[in-house]
Amino acid sequence: MIENTFQNRVLGKVMFGCAMLACALAGAFSSAREVVPSPAMQAVEVPQQWEGAIVRPLALSAVERRFADRFPGRITRLTDERQIIVLRDVTAPTRMLHPAADCYRALGYRIEGEHLESTPAQSAMTTVAMVSEESLGSGLQRCFIARKEGVALRVCEQIEDANGQRFADTSAWYWAATMGQSKGPWRAVTVTRALAAGAV
Repeated sequence: MIENTFQNRVLGKVMFGCAMLACALAGAFSSAREVVPSPAMQAVEVPQQWEGAIVRPLALSAVERRFADRFPGRITRLTDERQIIVLRDVTAPTRMLHPAADCYRALGYRIEGEHLESTPAQSAMTTVAMVSEESLGSGLQRCFIARKEGVALRVCEQIEDANGQRFADTSAWYWAATMGQSKGPWRAVTVTRALAAGAV
């Protein structure tokens, strides 16, 4: 057992600080790498329909383009004219796959009413070989209302792995992927719909 002396406490704090610095540097170097989409990521198709409606691609906004330049994967925006679907595809666990609520807060939105809901039957992964029939419609998604300057948006998100396992929590996905309990490639799906004036 280590004695509780001033010298041992200082040494422990220095060792902890060095370990934290090493973790921070490792994260900085790993996120700075240029990531080329792997064949596995390219095998994940972009859907032509969403919840039965035809979707068309949208250009990334300036903010999304700046983020996409550093993102270790692929970001796709789609719309069915009622809502915007953002697909973020990655082949390795990354801390750059942020929760949607964090992104909206960073843009100045107030987040209200975060809760879990059952996911719709639409699968985020559209390659048939990657998703079993039983996985469709299973799991939960995280939803919330984002408000800013009179605009109210309903936002729902989830992450799906190559086996159809779904995650409503980004941190839970990250650790499952890091520990080998979830296999990639992964697709994070964020669906945003404007709420009518006076809606909840």
